[in-house]
Amino acid sequence: MTRHSARASRALRALNEADPAIAALSLWCDHRDADGPVAETAGSLIRYGPAFDTLPLHEQIGLAAHHVLHVALRHGARMQAMGDRLGERFDAELFTVAADAIVNEALLQAGHALPRPALTLTGVLAAATIPHAGAVQALADWDAERLFMKLLEGGRGDGSGAGRALTHARTRAFAPDLRPDDPGPATPAPEAGEDARWRQHLARAMEAGRQAGRGVGLLGHRLADLPVPATPWEVVLRGLLARALTESPQPSHRRPARAWIAAEAEARQAGGPVPAFQPGLRRQTERPRVVIGMDASGSIDDTRLALFMAEVTGIARRAQAELHLIQFDAAVQTQVRLDPHGWQAQLAGLPLARGGGTDFGPAVAAALALAPSAIVVLTDLDGPFGPAPRGVPVIWAVPAAHDPPAPPFGRVLSLLR
Repeated sequence: MTRHSARASRALRALNEADPAIAALSLWCDHRDADGPVAETAGSLIRYGPAFDTLPLHEQIGLAAHHVLHVALRHGARMQAMGDRLGERFDAELFTVAADAIVNEALLQAGHALPRPALTLTGVLAAATIPHAGAVQALADWDAERLFMKLLEGGRGDGSGAGRALTHARTRAFAPDLRPDDPGPATPAPEAGEDARWRQHLARAMEAGRQAGRGVGLLGHRLADLPVPATPWEVVLRGLLARALTESPQPSHRRPARAWIAAEAEARQAGGPVPAFQPGLRRQTERPRVVIGMDASGSIDDTRLALFMAEVTGIARRAQAELHLIQFDAAVQTQVRLDPHGWQAQLAGLPLARGGGTDFGPAVAAALALAPSAIVVLTDLDGPFGPAPRGVPVIWAVPAAHDPPAPPFGRVLSLLR
C-alpha cells in the first residue's frame, strides 16, 4: 500500500494517448495495489485488486478512468457529506449507483470501453421512469446529489424509483466501488478548499482534452456533476436565521440614555442649558418566533422533512426561539407549536397530508398572524406566492431536483448540497 500501483501502470500510461484530460487528473490521485475488489475509490486513493490484471487493456483503461473521475468529481467527500446530513436515512448503495451511472455515461460518451454490462445514467433514469432527452442532455441535467434525492422520492420500496434503480443496477453487474472520504495512511486528510482545488485541476485538464480533440475534455462544459465550492445549506440557513433572530435594542422613554444623564449633570453644574432628552435603550422582552411552512404536496417526502426539521429545531433551540409549523396546500391544513425537545414525537403523530394544489398566500398570512421573527417555507416553489410580507425575512428551502423558478420575494436556499 506504500508503492505506486504496478497493476494500473500500463493503463495509466495508455491514458496519455487515449484521454489527455483523465491522464492529467490521474496525476493528482494515489494509485495502489491491494487485495480486494477489482478496483475501488476512497477519497483520492484508488485501489486495484488482483482481478484488474485479468481485464483486457481497453477495459483497464476505462476502469482506471472511471475511478479517476470519482476522485476528481469528489464523490467520496460528497458521499460522506450526504451521509452526515441524512444519518440513518442515508443509503450508500443508492448514492454509489447515482455516482457510477454519471461517471460511466460520461466515459461512454467520450469513447471509452467499460467492463460490460455497464451501469449508465440513461439506464437508471429509464428504470426509475424519470424523463430524459438523451445521454448528453442527461449529463447536463443531473449531478450525483440531485439524482440521489430524486430516486429517494416515494421511499425505498421495490416499486419506488430507488427500488427500481437498485434492481436495474444489480442486473448490470453493479458492485459498490465508492467509499466515503477515508484517506487511509498513504493519503493526507482532506483540507478546506479541496473542492476548489479539484475544480481548478478539472478546468485545466478539460481544456487540455478539448484542445487534443478527444476524451472527456469534449464533454467537460456539459457536465453538471463538477464539484462546486459552496457553503453547505445548513450553514447558510443558520446564518440567515441568526440574523433574523438577533435582538436589537429598542428606544425606551421610561429611562434616559447614559450619555444624556452625563450631559445633563454637566450642564446643571456649569449652569448651562439642559440638553434635549435622549431615551435609553432596552432589550426586547418578547421571545423570537420562527414559523416553518411545509408544502403538503407529494413532492415533499418524509426524508426531506425530517432532515429540515432537525436542523431548524436545533437552530431554534440554540437561539431560544419559539417554533411553529404550518402545513398547507391551497389552504392551511394544520398549525402546531413545536416543543424543542419533543418535536420528533409531535411530527410522528401529526397527520401529513399529501397531494392537492399549492398556494403560498394563506400560509404566509397565517405565519404573519403569529408575529414571527422569520418565516421558513419548505417547498418546490410551484404555486402562486401572494403579496410579499413587510419587515419579516422569508427563506424558501427548496429540495427540488431541478432549479426552481425565482420567487418574487425572499431568499431561496437549495437543500441539495
